[in-house]
Amino acid sequence: MRPPRVRTLSVADGKKVGIEEFPNFGPRGNVTGMRRLYYGDKALLVRCGVYVYNVTGQPDIYERAH
Repeated sequence: MRPPRVRTLSVADGKKVGIEEFPNFGPRGNVTGMRRLYYGDKALLVRCGVYVYNVTGQPDIYERAH
């Protein structure tokens, strides 16, 4: 089974939902490697600005992103 895609959320919407509270990694991080080493294949990841956030704890944020 293929892992979920990384969705995109605008910076303004990210601030509204408090995305900075979630674990993240910067532009030098590799999504595949971070999934494999830390988050797992079922992690819900959202790109907001240059950072990628793990929002698995709140799937409604993932649903809001596109």
